[in-house]
Amino acid sequence: MKHQADTAPTYRSLIWASLLMALCFLSCNTKSTSTMSAEITTIKSISATRAKAFNAGNAKGIAIYFTEDAFLMAPDGPTKRGRAAIEAYYQAIFDEFHTELESGYEDVQVDGRLAYGRGFAKVKLTSKKDGTVSHSTAKYLNILEKQADGQWLTTHDIWNGNE
Repeated sequence: MKHQADTAPTYRSLIWASLLMALCFLSCNTKSTSTMSAEITTIKSISATRAKAFNAGNAKGIAIYFTEDAFLMAPDGPTKRGRAAIEAYYQAIFDEFHTELESGYEDVQVDGRLAYGRGFAKVKLTSKKDGTVSHSTAKYLNILEKQADGQWLTTHDIWNGNE
């Protein structure tokens, strides 16, 4: 009997320790869910700001949301590398066209310092030379990285047309 009495506190301690660990896990998980929700809201806001810059013909306003060594993988051309190349890519479009964009993320996932956004785009381009209008729709994927200052920047941007 002495043996059972000696082990009883050990079992109780194990049960209490397990319950405390479970509560701690649930508490930590709740914090990360609200943090993740705030991060997703921030990332969606960045996407909306980039779309506004596109509609305003502001290449720099788009490029500032990319890392210095980001990749832009647009259809029908070579990969652009770096913020300056990305700004030049968009500036070439704005030099030739009046632009209208409707876009947004359909899904955003955050995992620590990395995130991705999967979205859609509807683009209308009107030639500044002759007024010719073209329409296109696309799907895209962005990979983002949280910087040391807390800002989310795009590291990879790729899309292709639906037509």
